Amino acid sequence: MGDPDVLEMVQEEERRAGSEERFFEVSEDLSSRESSFLISEEPRSAKRYNLFLRRRLMFKKDEQSKDSIFFRDGIRQIDFVLSYVDDIKKEAELKAERRKEFEQNLRKTGLELEIEDKMNSEDGKTYFVKIHAPWEVLVTYAEVLGIKMPIKESDIPRADKIPFSCMLGPLKLPRNVKHPHAEYFTAQFTRHRQELFLIEDESSFFPSSSRNRIVYYILSRCPFGIEDGKKRFGIERLLNSHTYSSAFPLHDGQYWKPSEPPNPVNERYTLCQNWARFSYFYKEQPFNLIRDYYGEKIGIYFVFLGFYTEMLFFAAIVGLACFIYGLLSMHDNSSSTEICDPEIGGQIIMCPLCDVMCDYWRLNSTCLASKFSHLFDNESTVFFAIFMGIWVTLFLEFWKQRQARLEYEWDLVDFEEEQQQLQLRPEFEAMCTHRKINAVTKEMEPYLPLCSRIPWYFLSGATVTLWMSLVIACMVAVIVYRLSVFATFASFMESEASLKHVRSFLTPQITTSLTGSCLNFIVILILNFFYERISAWITKMEIPRTHQEYESSLTLKMFLFQFVNFYSSCFYVAFFKGKFVGYPGKYTYLFNVWRSEECDPGGCLVELTTQLTIIMTGKQVFGNIKEAIYPFVLNWWRRRKARTNSEKLYSRWEQDHDLETFGSLGLFYEYLETVIQFGFVTLFVASFPLAPLLALLNNIIEIRVDAWKLTTQYRRPVAAKAHSIGVWQDILYGMAVLSVATNAFIVAFTSDMIPRLVYYYAYSKNAIQPMKGYVNNSLSIFLIADFPNHTVPSEKRDFTTCRYRDYRNPPDHEDKYFHSMQYWHVLAAKMTFIIIMEHVVFLMKFLLAWMIPDVPKDVVERIKREKLMTVKILHDFELNKLKENLRMNSSDFAKHLIIQENKVHLAKSAT
Repeated sequence: MGDPDVLEMVQEEERRAGSEERFFEVSEDLSSRESSFLISEEPRSAKRYNLFLRRRLMFKKDEQSKDSIFFRDGIRQIDFVLSYVDDIKKEAELKAERRKEFEQNLRKTGLELEIEDKMNSEDGKTYFVKIHAPWEVLVTYAEVLGIKMPIKESDIPRADKIPFSCMLGPLKLPRNVKHPHAEYFTAQFTRHRQELFLIEDESSFFPSSSRNRIVYYILSRCPFGIEDGKKRFGIERLLNSHTYSSAFPLHDGQYWKPSEPPNPVNERYTLCQNWARFSYFYKEQPFNLIRDYYGEKIGIYFVFLGFYTEMLFFAAIVGLACFIYGLLSMHDNSSSTEICDPEIGGQIIMCPLCDVMCDYWRLNSTCLASKFSHLFDNESTVFFAIFMGIWVTLFLEFWKQRQARLEYEWDLVDFEEEQQQLQLRPEFEAMCTHRKINAVTKEMEPYLPLCSRIPWYFLSGATVTLWMSLVIACMVAVIVYRLSVFATFASFMESEASLKHVRSFLTPQITTSLTGSCLNFIVILILNFFYERISAWITKMEIPRTHQEYESSLTLKMFLFQFVNFYSSCFYVAFFKGKFVGYPGKYTYLFNVWRSEECDPGGCLVELTTQLTIIMTGKQVFGNIKEAIYPFVLNWWRRRKARTNSEKLYSRWEQDHDLETFGSLGLFYEYLETVIQFGFVTLFVASFPLAPLLALLNNIIEIRVDAWKLTTQYRRPVAAKAHSIGVWQDILYGMAVLSVATNAFIVAFTSDMIPRLVYYYAYSKNAIQPMKGYVNNSLSIFLIADFPNHTVPSEKRDFTTCRYRDYRNPPDHEDKYFHSMQYWHVLAAKMTFIIIMEHVVFLMKFLLAWMIPDVPKDVVERIKREKLMTVKILHDFELNKLKENLRMNSSDFAKHLIIQENKVHLAKSAT
């Protein structure tokens, strides 16, 4: 793995100096300012020896591969890298002093450092501090962090066998990729029981994810000085103050080629070949390898996304079947047939859709729109809404089982919250002027009184409320836009030709709906862009105590805003548009200026479908393009600027330094995107059965895009543990409950299903064709002479009546234009349907939740078996150790007796 002569010299120097720490301080790159002061303290002979050693090491560095992940000796593996540049500002000396103190304290903890001078870097200005954790440090902090390590190979067979597994062969990955390591019984690592653990090679015993987690744990707690009477510590504070420019663990090699000896197996390359390739979109994911490389927190996100995508497959199949049913039955739909019939729809004159500017129009001008509406508003709509209510329950219950199985497989059963998530944030410590004793640790720690937080809480709440109000205002502005341009479209498209049986799909309603939906989507993206930054600033000003509190607060703000931002227009179309229109002669006006929007004679479902399609598809396409192109362009530009000295060695740490940072909130935005998509799939799915199919196709691409950017475009994130998806699971449960109500209301009030059923069973007079005459029955009559002067069309017509969509009494009725009895029958049927559907779906949800256990039976048995075996192995180990001690003690006692007897015998002889 390295030059034996160099290694021998290193060991000889260590023995001669008598201190490992002193040796590594001297043997680093002595041209850097942080370590040069050490030379002056050495004896003159040691200087000459170390000068020779340094030259030998520098010589080996020139021969070193640019992909090497080792120190210059080729033996010690780099676990973490810090970088910084010279600062010419006033704080340059302060930052240099902080770095000097910080690195000295790191050495005192046992970490080994090697500094690369800026002259050796390609850009000529960046210093790199390479960090290696030796064995003693690893075993010490593995015990502190409670890391579980293997003690015996497991005798429990893997639970990989599923029904029809032979048919899923093409979807499977090679076994060595899916399961890179054997199954083991594990126990929390203890230094005093090292013989218990399966340690074959100390350099590879701890996986790289555990090594960088241990080093980050030390970095986050290492002090760097006392300022203003307070002890300052932690790499995050140094990064925030720009003392260091970056801190990251190294990738273990290039993603496009395997590593060459002496580097270890390149897991990054394996992940890129078997996970990040778009041609593998149909393959399963190597979850164990993801966990080993990136840690449990990132691993569980991809498990969740993969499981969600698998469950979407079944919803997409049923939704596609419902769509195909609507497509096949389109020409048999009696409503659209009557609307398109020149003798029926062609003879029905409809009332103007706006005042003065709009003309009368014939019903058959919406022929294509009515046929299109039938695709999503047919008998299968009710079935699919009920099915999705059951599907979402099965998804959440089966996910709990998958999560429980994952906890067992990844040794997270007794998991306690990651300590780095509970660590105090540097900003919290900087802003706190008070201190108090922690009731748990009994130590003094920073404390921020509630009275200091309340103003920021009020500001935070006011800001979120203001921005959600801004979303509503923008939605109203889009509505005003549609109302304003509707008359313009109508004047072009509803001329005399509309009264001459000319059919067009681009009716004013459809045209304004399409343009309005596109405009609304653009507004959503703009508001989302600005709010992301404002919410992060507001959350920071709240001064959360820990990283976990920060993330929870940001989650609440972002989800509330995005819920309103993405869904408000859909809620408006589904539950408000066309519901409070009034009737000709007595219309409802928005701000007393614009007439309220009306739905198409076939209902608002077509517009809701259009709105969902544009927003959902646009968001997914824009998101994938942004996730793929943004880091790629930034990395290209950064590499282009950095590589100014092509003759220099473009080392492994420099390559990773030029990559984009994933960040502590990288997963937060991934979860948020998935949860918002889940809302589109569940909340409004009754109006758009193809939503699960679109989500499925997007997620198939999303998995590979996320995998590609993590393995190729981002620095390696610090590994962190997590046993669940956290607060997102509660949000999913809330949306699942809400989806039952929204889909019931969509079927009842947005769809035309209930009015058709009421007509079929109560008002139809044709036994052979029960739905014949429904269109005429659903339209009320208005006397043109009753139009107020300010609403009557500018062009006079010889019609005496026009029709409008509602259930009202005709002009010759004593209670003219009041709601008819059929209106109340339809309303009663709608409310009855909502109550029945909700009760049926909720009953089935609770029944399924009760029947499906949270933890599968076989997992419970496996957990019990592993605990039993672990206790037995520990007991046997301690028992054997005790016997060995007793044997050694009895042997020592026997030797002691022999010595005493000899002494007595000698004494007697002397006497």
